[in-house]
Amino acid sequence: MNSRRIRRGAALLLAMIILATLSAWAVSICSSSGVNVQLAENQRKADGARASAESGLEIMRFWLGRFSAPGKTDHGDVFEMLANSANSHSLQADLDENGISNITTDYTGSTITVPSVTLDSLKGQSFSVQITQVGPVGAEMLQVDVTGTYGALTKTLRANYQFGTRPHTVFDYGVATKGPLSLAGNIELEGVNVSVESDVYIESSGSNLALSIIGNSHIAGDVHIGNRLATVDLQGGQASIGGETGQAAIDNHVSFGVPMEEFPEPDPGSFEQYVVNTVDSSTDTTSDATFENVRIVAGTNPTFSGHVTLKGVVFIETPNVVTFTGDSTVTAIIVGDGSLEDDSGTNQINFIGNVESHCVSELPNEAQFEGLRDETGTFIVAPGFHVSFGGSFDALSGAIAGNGIEFSGNAGGTINGSVINYSDDDMTLTGNSDLFFNRSGTVKIPAGFVLEIVLRYDPSSYSEVTN
Repeated sequence: MNSRRIRRGAALLLAMIILATLSAWAVSICSSSGVNVQLAENQRKADGARASAESGLEIMRFWLGRFSAPGKTDHGDVFEMLANSANSHSLQADLDENGISNITTDYTGSTITVPSVTLDSLKGQSFSVQITQVGPVGAEMLQVDVTGTYGALTKTLRANYQFGTRPHTVFDYGVATKGPLSLAGNIELEGVNVSVESDVYIESSGSNLALSIIGNSHIAGDVHIGNRLATVDLQGGQASIGGETGQAAIDNHVSFGVPMEEFPEPDPGSFEQYVVNTVDSSTDTTSDATFENVRIVAGTNPTFSGHVTLKGVVFIETPNVVTFTGDSTVTAIIVGDGSLEDDSGTNQINFIGNVESHCVSELPNEAQFEGLRDETGTFIVAPGFHVSFGGSFDALSGAIAGNGIEFSGNAGGTINGSVINYSDDDMTLTGNSDLFFNRSGTVKIPAGFVLEIVLRYDPSSYSEVTN
């Protein structure tokens, strides 16, 4: 009897021990599960904070990628231009212009701050930004810190932006014009090597008739038009684009509403350093003569009627009408110091006679041409000047840029570069002007044009900021 009671007591005790052990284990499991749940929740919020920061970083990358400053701006002034909302180039001005009201900027003089931008109000997700300029003088860059928030947790990510330059794609066309383009007569625009060299860009924002081709004229390449409402008028039955006539030419070789191209800012002042001689009202321009590194004084209005040889730089002050009625041999860059906003035609450069053109790299190895031999890729850069050609040429040595470009009569030949028209007025080609564009081997950005300053994201600088 006693032994039975002992066994029962032992069994009861063992059961109680097992129950206590199981209870403790259960408590331990519950406690561990609670910790794990909390850890998982914290990790979820941390991931949410990082995701908020990543979102803010990508948003800023988009808006900072749109920024540009004139190429002659000192790097030390670029930050002020980006930060000051009164400046049309600023980040805030761009946001306002595009109707973005939930992103604003504050500027303290050394830091651009973007206050909290809500991503998800229910989850407490947002981001804020601080932009500062760092680095030594001449090698400045922007440091962008984006802090993402999820509830009470935050994560800060950092990336740097280097100052760079934007390549201008207008030089990827044979002709690029802000105004409409008109071809009448027997005009041919062709590529020397491939037809794409004669591609045409037309902005035509002020006129819906962007391109008019009358007679037997044709464009071998394709046409790209910025104005999405633009029209093209082909008359005469033989007018063609890309080798096709009629509606097929428009359907297959004309694009409407393409992104507006950036026309580079001309920098005629950069050539003034080479000027050493003067042409004024007392200069004989009727005889055969050679002119090296000359300034044509404002109001001179010379007519070069002899066989003129031009070397180095021909710097033309405004106002001036400069006319070449005789034959011209040009191993020079012709520069006009007018305004891009001047479409009046008051200032002119007219080649009525034939032109023989050579690259400035062929200038003799003499002190007055030192440095200039490297200024290649440009034949004429003359903002505010109407530029016309009435005579023929074998090949022009580089790009031609002005406010109003005209080829007439038998003017024609090869252009080793692009024709850039800054005028909103029509660019016209009439008569038998056959232009052959050879852009093979030409420099990407010809001399005398200013590259815009842009901000380039540096992916290698991406990091998480730890406190």
